Amino acid sequence: MRDWLVAWIPRRLTPRTGVHRLAQVVADACLVAFAYWLAFQMRFDGNPARRYERLFEDTVWLVVGITLLVFVVARFYTKWWRFTSLRDIQTILAACALAGLVVLAVFTLWRPDRVPSVPRGVLVAHLLFSMVLVAGARFLVRSLIERPPRSEALSRGREVLVVGAGEAGNIMIKEMKRNRALGYTPVGLVDDDMRKQGIRVVGVRVRGTRADLPRLLRELEIDEVIIAMPSASGAVRQEIVDACREARVPCKTLPSLPELISGDVTVRRLREVQVEDVLGRAPIEVDLAKVARYLNGRTVMVTGAGGSIGSELCRQVVALGVKRLVLVDHAENNLFQIDLELRERGWTGLTPVVADCKDEVAMARAFAEHRPQIVFHAAAYKHVPMMELNPLQAVANNALATELMTTLSEQFGVERFCLISTDKAVEPKTVMGATKALAERVIESRNASSTTRFAAVRFGNVLGSSGSVLPIFRRQIAAGGPVTVTHPEMTRYFMTIPEAVQLVIEATGIADGGDIFVLDMGEPVRILDLAHRMIEISGHEPGKDIRVEIVGIRPGEKLHEELFNVDEQVRPTRYAKVMRATRTPLDPRRLQEGLEALRDRAESRDGESVDALLWGALGLGRDFRLDHESTDHANAERKG
Repeated sequence: MRDWLVAWIPRRLTPRTGVHRLAQVVADACLVAFAYWLAFQMRFDGNPARRYERLFEDTVWLVVGITLLVFVVARFYTKWWRFTSLRDIQTILAACALAGLVVLAVFTLWRPDRVPSVPRGVLVAHLLFSMVLVAGARFLVRSLIERPPRSEALSRGREVLVVGAGEAGNIMIKEMKRNRALGYTPVGLVDDDMRKQGIRVVGVRVRGTRADLPRLLRELEIDEVIIAMPSASGAVRQEIVDACREARVPCKTLPSLPELISGDVTVRRLREVQVEDVLGRAPIEVDLAKVARYLNGRTVMVTGAGGSIGSELCRQVVALGVKRLVLVDHAENNLFQIDLELRERGWTGLTPVVADCKDEVAMARAFAEHRPQIVFHAAAYKHVPMMELNPLQAVANNALATELMTTLSEQFGVERFCLISTDKAVEPKTVMGATKALAERVIESRNASSTTRFAAVRFGNVLGSSGSVLPIFRRQIAAGGPVTVTHPEMTRYFMTIPEAVQLVIEATGIADGGDIFVLDMGEPVRILDLAHRMIEISGHEPGKDIRVEIVGIRPGEKLHEELFNVDEQVRPTRYAKVMRATRTPLDPRRLQEGLEALRDRAESRDGESVDALLWGALGLGRDFRLDHESTDHANAERKG
């Protein structure tokens, strides 16, 4: 009988035919009538007098009709019983109570001829029986359908140990048990909360703490470990990964909280542990719904929307209640991919624009047509060696395009403008860094006197971005090595893309005009340590399975990146992870002359002496770059 019901309900009761709604109405009518009959039987000890039998027959249709009408108003028949949740039970109880009050009111005002009034005890009992039967029937159907057939029950799938007995772990286990096709069978939980030890979560016992993990992996025949702690720090994840690697047990994880902002916790979001998960950074806690109120109902433009930072900006911005999102990128395929992704997630109000931020005519048309109120300018060239070979393109795309975007923003009344900057703009020694430093100077020049609130947000390397070292290391590991590191003591600041974007959105909301914000990047990470961790996570041993090779520092490359210029004062903001860097702006006339000289070179395609013009526009002088390069190389050679 159960197998027939499991097979019949989803096939026959489909929304398209409407049969399932009719079946639900008929079933509820029978349940309500049965509850009413039971109430009479209980009130009169199973032997009601003939006049009360007649009373039942005369009034049952009215009770059923009123109750079903309330159920329809409460939208009972817009979803399947198999998806009944605790929230639905609350709705059922409230609807039954309302129906009971309406029935009481009707019988108080109206009484059938020549028959007694309905006893109050009958009405109270009917209310209670209706609640139990209507709610119970739905959960019975859900339990029958979700209970796996005997053939699936015998096939247990991969036996997994879930680390984390909180809300995420609870959801994971429920989904694994509900959908055996996922191929997971939870056999235990691990949690550091001593109050949870020995308890059962959805029938799965908490078997110990993280300290017990090595023992549990030895004693239990575990096929896989799942980290269900989105808020866990990198150090905690690293400890779990190390224990799994020691026991040769595969390990997967839910994404971190910043990554989950645009999606729900689900088994399908499990992925392999990546180096981003174990870098040791403390997880950030940002109430975006609160700090990003300035985005509500606004039209937002994101340039470089198809890039790593720009695409994540798009994902998070659309989740914050914007009215329209204008996605700008000159790379048509990247723009297509992020536009398609957002539309598949159900987002509307998207306007993709294929345009180059250096194109004044195209960008002016985009501003005029779409009238953005908030602009995030993420379009930039990022690869340092490539920009050294193509300085004119770097100047045009990173510096001159930023000036154009700020001018158009003022012209078209943009409320807030945010430039995505980089720590390479600090004491710049490369063309890429100098062009971003010049872009920051442009933002500083647009001070609080402008109606548009301009800001630049500066941060270090973003893990997994197009300019990050991670894709290079992954490719080298996949090829069997060697993994190339420029210097054994080289360090960099790292941040994941989702958390960097969250802090960018946070910082933009507190801009007054001409602000340079710097994100708290945590502690710098040695690139050599990063390479070793990536090799270990991939299941190999550094130096044995995959060789690490030191290839030497590249021209213009710093041994250690900085977050602040020497002439900047660092001040806190009301957000702990966001700092404000202030300094004396460049003389506006001198800055404009430098930009005009660079614009002339870019338009004439004349790359001669563009380096000198670039550093001159920054007010640093022709020899600044060479002096710092020689000093850094000398330091690198001594430390090497």
